[in-house]
Amino acid sequence: MEIDVTTLATEGEMIDFSASIAERGQNAGPETWANAMAEAGERPILTEDQLPDFRDYMRGFGGWEDEEIDAWNITECNALFTQLVAGDLREAQELCHGDGPGGVDWDAYRKLAEAGTCSGRIYPGDDGKIYAYVGD
Repeated sequence: MEIDVTTLATEGEMIDFSASIAERGQNAGPETWANAMAEAGERPILTEDQLPDFRDYMRGFGGWEDEEIDAWNITECNALFTQLVAGDLREAQELCHGDGPGGVDWDAYRKLAEAGTCSGRIYPGDDGKIYAYVGD
C-alpha cells in the first residue's frame, strides 16, 4: 500500500518524531512518541480503511502480540506510522542530502535502496509527492 506522506516529509521536523538518546537525551522515546501522537491527532495520514493493512504490516516486526496491535486506535497507528516515516526520511536525508522534495537526492537514494544499503520504503512519485510503502 502506498501512502502519501508529502506533508509530513516537507513540513515536519523529523527529529521531533524519531531520534536517539544521543540526540535528545534520556527522554527521547517519550518525547518523540508524544510529538508523534500530537501530529497524528492534528494531521492523521492513515485512514480507517488503511488500518488493517498497516496492522498486518506491523505484525511482521514481531514486536507486539496480535491482541496489542488490534487494540491500537487510529491515533496510535498514525503516530507509529509517523515515527516510521520520520526514521526512514532521516536516513534518506543523512545518506543522500539534496534539493529534492524532503531534502533528499532521490536518484542517489534509489541507487542505495537498490543496492540494499537503506530501507527504500519512501520514494518520490511522478506527481511530485513523497510516498511511503507499507507492506512486504
